[in-house]
Amino acid sequence: MASKRGLSGSGIHRNRGGGCGSRLRIAFFIFFSVLAPLIFFVGRGLYTSTSIDQSNTRVISNKGDLDWREQLALHHVKSLLSKEVIDVITASRADLGPLSLDSFRKNNLSASWKVIGVETMVKNTTTSELQKTETVAKQGAPRDKVDDVSGNNSSQFLYTPAKLARRRLKEKMREKRASDLVRQDNEAILKLENSAIERTKSVDTAVLGKYSIWRKENENENSDATVRLMRDQMIMARVYISIAKMKDKLDLHRELQIRLKESQRALGEATADSDLHHSAPEKIKAMGQVLSKAREPLYDCKLITGKLRAMLQTADEQVRSLKKQSTFLSQLAAKTVPNGIHCLSMRLTIEYYLLPPEKRNFPRSENLENPDLYHYALFSDNVLAASVVVNSTIMNAKDPSKHVFHLVTDKLNFGAMNMWFLLNPPGKATIHVENVDEFKWLNSSYCPVLRQLESAAMKEYYFKANHPTSLSSGSSNLKYRNPKYLSMLNHLRFYLPQVYPKLDKILFLDDDIVVQKDLTGLWSVNLNGKVNGAVETCGESFHRFDKYLNFTNPHIARNFDPNACGWAYGMNIFDLKEWKKRDITGIYHKWQNMNEDRVLWKLGTLPPGLITFYGLTHPLEKSWHVLGLGYNPSGDRSEIENAAVIHYNGNMKPWLEIAMTKYRSYWTKYIKYDHPYLRSCNLNE
Repeated sequence: MASKRGLSGSGIHRNRGGGCGSRLRIAFFIFFSVLAPLIFFVGRGLYTSTSIDQSNTRVISNKGDLDWREQLALHHVKSLLSKEVIDVITASRADLGPLSLDSFRKNNLSASWKVIGVETMVKNTTTSELQKTETVAKQGAPRDKVDDVSGNNSSQFLYTPAKLARRRLKEKMREKRASDLVRQDNEAILKLENSAIERTKSVDTAVLGKYSIWRKENENENSDATVRLMRDQMIMARVYISIAKMKDKLDLHRELQIRLKESQRALGEATADSDLHHSAPEKIKAMGQVLSKAREPLYDCKLITGKLRAMLQTADEQVRSLKKQSTFLSQLAAKTVPNGIHCLSMRLTIEYYLLPPEKRNFPRSENLENPDLYHYALFSDNVLAASVVVNSTIMNAKDPSKHVFHLVTDKLNFGAMNMWFLLNPPGKATIHVENVDEFKWLNSSYCPVLRQLESAAMKEYYFKANHPTSLSSGSSNLKYRNPKYLSMLNHLRFYLPQVYPKLDKILFLDDDIVVQKDLTGLWSVNLNGKVNGAVETCGESFHRFDKYLNFTNPHIARNFDPNACGWAYGMNIFDLKEWKKRDITGIYHKWQNMNEDRVLWKLGTLPPGLITFYGLTHPLEKSWHVLGLGYNPSGDRSEIENAAVIHYNGNMKPWLEIAMTKYRSYWTKYIKYDHPYLRSCNLNE
């Protein structure tokens, strides 16, 4: 029993102790789960308020330092920024605190302060600023003022006074910037106009300053720019004059006419800027001003297009008419003999017939029939041209003593030709002059050309006045009415064996050529049994037989190939032995008789030459003979300078005023212009 009570007593004691422990654990749990967090947050709040108070104290204590630093920074910034920008920065200090790049971005000072790539950030910042302002205004404003927000003056409460001031300042700046841009545009336009006028003056002055007769024509690539500008202005002025008259704008019509006449006088006959009158820049400026003035009231696209089209058609008709006149005048000029050459011939003729007969003979007459020498045939009535041919040949010959010149002229120039070479002998070379009128065998019964010239039909063609001779018509016929086609000197080339019966080979030269190299190599050229050695002139589609002959005639079509290549008279080496063997003169007579009515070819010597020597011509290398200096202004300079012979075939002969200047020096360098006879006849370079 005792033991049981002890046991039971001890058990009771344990149960009491366990209950006390559990209550203690519950108390600790409640303390840590509820009171501890509460104590933590209360303490944290006390600490935060204390730190805020301390922070405010530091800000207040450092406010003095901040003010003098801002003032110092603003003092340095004033030298870099304009007054308007400084005002915005000063107005922004109260709201935005210390200066920073973000503050400039947010205030959007002007378009020139925009930063690329931050537009979105600026927009977002501005939106958040507005939202904050609205919240502050709603919370901090009195009730009666909040009610007024819904009224007309709501913007006064959404924006602070500083921001309103900035906004007004920005608007003023925008207006000022817009006015500045307009002013700058006007100033830029004025500058451009003034610079264009000054540039025109400077260009014109520069060209006039270095102008000289020796300057190269292509020295200034735009040497006619001012001339073309004036012509364009004059064209537009004529258009506006017509429209002004149509629209009854009499003041503009009168002013345009005055400016047009002034420009015409200033332009004159100028083709290059260097030829313009010194007043041309002023006239250009004045014309430009009146054209600008007329543009607004007179410009009508449809009317201007119609006027320009009418002017173009009129100009086209004038060009065609002028081309006809030019052709006629060039043909007429080609037929004439310059006064200087005519004077020279008369002076020399008088001097020749005043000489005693024994002094009229040339030395070395024994060489005239020596077949071992180099013989030349030259048929001409132009003393100066013949002298150039002889002089250029002798000056470029390796051994002048082996060269023999056979000159044939007409009765009118026989004395002059003799006298010239007696006064100016060709060095060691041999020369002989003959009169074609003394060739008694050359008569109408033997020569078909002479017989045809005596016919009534030929006299009608050449000498009657019913043929058109005006400037606007007849130019095509005038070419074939050239006196050279009537002269036997031109047809004497078909009678070389008769004129020089004891020679085996002879080199025929025209009087409009210049020799630039030694020609003795031509006598050693193998003609392969042919009679004539000549340079061919045909290209892919021109200068072939169909250009010279009438292939609608059955005689021509049956005997010749229209695509056969033509060749050039002017420098031809003839084998006189083969000539006699093949009876070349007889072939020529046959075809000349068939062409009495000019149905096979027009007049001239090249078409009958092509027919006579058809199949009997050996082509020479092209560098022996270069043609075209009398009609082709775009000849190859290197080919001309490397040629053995250059030929001024065409109307622009080097002794005429219509000669091409770029080629004339090749001819004039073989003339001694200081000769007393040339000076007395006013023949100069």
